[in-house]
Amino acid sequence: MKIKQLLILLPMLLVSSQVFAYIGPGAGIPIIGSLLGMVVTVVLVIAAILFWPIRKILKKRKSKPNNNEHSES
Repeated sequence: MKIKQLLILLPMLLVSSQVFAYIGPGAGIPIIGSLLGMVVTVVLVIAAILFWPIRKILKKRKSKPNNNEHSES
């Protein structure tokens, strides 16, 4: 019995037919929002990594005393 069922089901699984399905805006809008969120996250992570050394340089420059201002008085 099982071999007969397998012989009947195997050709059905091998032959595919077209499936017509409609994905409405109710499903598309969340997908677009998710993709946009992931893109923004990746851009912010890259910007934070690139800005890290610049921020350290700016901190060092601010903390370094300016010798020209002290020599005038």
